[in-house]
Amino acid sequence: MQRINTLLTNFLLCAAALLAPAMHTHAQTAATLTVSGEVTTQLELKAQDLAAMKQVSHKVKDRDGKEHEFKGVALIEILEKAGVTTGAKLRGENLTKYALITAADGYEVLYALAEIDPEFADQTILLAIEKDGQPLPAGEGPFRIITPKDKKPARWIREVRSIKIAFAKN
Repeated sequence: MQRINTLLTNFLLCAAALLAPAMHTHAQTAATLTVSGEVTTQLELKAQDLAAMKQVSHKVKDRDGKEHEFKGVALIEILEKAGVTTGAKLRGENLTKYALITAADGYEVLYALAEIDPEFADQTILLAIEKDGQPLPAGEGPFRIITPKDKKPARWIREVRSIKIAFAKN
């Protein structure tokens, strides 16, 4: 009986080891990005939704010090799809709006809408879905923010799950 239990345990461990990468890949592709808050249309986007949008690439050095090519959608495109105030309407009290971006582990970063809007800022913040021509690896994707002109990549948030638009004042 002991031998059968040992064999069964070994079989289950091997099966789990073989299935883990496939299950993680499924989790990566099944993950959803939510855009909510001060929007006219709340969005629930999957990787395939983002892949169908206009793609932008950035070649930048990551935390590892190596240059990588990240590909995805300009964050402004996603916010405009959700009906966030941008462009000429981004003035007065609307300049107090921000995007709070949250990762799967609860890590959060904040961007003023003016930092994201090309009428105010001279950079394109990217919601990446690929790195060096491949889907973002485990622990990094399926969605990642890339801010190419930040001196430190501290706001290059990995495993993005939500973007909430809000006013800074109550």
